[in-house]
Amino acid sequence: MKEQHFLVVGAGRSGVAAAKLLLDVGKDVVVFDSNVNLDTAAFCKKAGAAVPFILGEAESEQLKSIDVCVVSPGVSLETDIMKTVSAAGIPVWSEIELAYRFDNGQVVAITGTNGKTTTTSLTYEIVKEWNKNTLLVGNIEIPYTGLALTSSENGFTVAEISSFQLETMCTVKPRVSAVLNITPDHLDRHKTMENYSALKMSIAKCQDMDDFCVLNYEDEYLRNHANDLSCNVVFFSSGHILDRGVYLENNEFVIAVDGEKKVLCRTDEVNLVGTHNFENIMAAAAMTYCLGVPIETIRSVVKRFTAVEHRIEFVCEKNNVRYYNDSKGTNTDAAIKAIDAMTGTTLLIGGGYDKKSDFSEWVSRFPGKVRLLVLLGQTREKIAAACDEIGFSDYVFAESMDEAVKLCAENAKSGDCVLLSPACASWGMFKCYQERGNIFKALVNAL
Repeated sequence: MKEQHFLVVGAGRSGVAAAKLLLDVGKDVVVFDSNVNLDTAAFCKKAGAAVPFILGEAESEQLKSIDVCVVSPGVSLETDIMKTVSAAGIPVWSEIELAYRFDNGQVVAITGTNGKTTTTSLTYEIVKEWNKNTLLVGNIEIPYTGLALTSSENGFTVAEISSFQLETMCTVKPRVSAVLNITPDHLDRHKTMENYSALKMSIAKCQDMDDFCVLNYEDEYLRNHANDLSCNVVFFSSGHILDRGVYLENNEFVIAVDGEKKVLCRTDEVNLVGTHNFENIMAAAAMTYCLGVPIETIRSVVKRFTAVEHRIEFVCEKNNVRYYNDSKGTNTDAAIKAIDAMTGTTLLIGGGYDKKSDFSEWVSRFPGKVRLLVLLGQTREKIAAACDEIGFSDYVFAESMDEAVKLCAENAKSGDCVLLSPACASWGMFKCYQERGNIFKALVNAL
């Protein structure tokens, strides 16, 4: 890599990992963060070396020697620092882009509005069973830059990729990519569905006919734009029988290729529940089959795989009431899937940070399914207004997760489900969705 002088924007987990990688390969690093009180000593300790910092604001004069800016996914391209970088004509790479340039193996890249973490985790487990030299990275809370230098020529990297990371990916060419679905999310940052959808599809922009992209046939946008791609497209479907791809038929997962149909397993042989999870399984099966993983290996891992933490995660049963943690349900489409997966009448905890979402479709699922809605956070009045519009009045406000859990426990009846599925991000009340889910679980277990 000829570039020598790098600006790392953002001093969080991704920023630390990016800086450390660059320092390890002998590059010069300057770190920018908007927090003027940043603990620079702690950053340097994690990065393994002392680096210069620019805190608060940056002037173009301070960037004149910079060859490349590596931006953390949480930093919008509309911030002042990124506008200064752009005005200076400095190329911008995501942390994913930087890591990819040091990856010695092949990449499997997964995006979509919902199901990314479950599908990525399952895909990783399948590939790792087949090839021990497999890495798990990306939006799954493991910075790619932290592991890229450990990659091997005959290995694979399975990466969960968010829309934020896709904004500044330039040359990433996955061996296999996947777009699981596209529904409204992060429109506070991406502005329009057209922008957001195009970003999701851009995961395949560098692929060619030696590569594969796996798409959800049930998603109209993906179905209609499949021909725009320059690689082999393989569909999966929960509602249609496919000539080529992976689909559900008579409660069986079927792989169809070259006129031959192979049954992977039955839906009652897997631990994941709900149609959305069956789609995640089919996506993982399609990707790994395209890689060349034997169907016997895929079958073995699929049948023993269990749900990831914070995604319709069963917590416990108390007084014949089942409690589920779906803190990762941070948009309405994910939250709808969680409600649909519940087997009993539901007491639902929702609300949080406002990403400019429309809650009307979500709340339309409440009548006849949700007995009580407990609302938290910045969006609670907005969600309540959406409920009022359809005549759903069984909601209350809570000031804390503790109060919300107690309200649900007090009102639950035998056979009910209590579900935390906020349809909103956690910011404002919690540091992240993991903290929100862990607090919920602790409160439930303490009942």
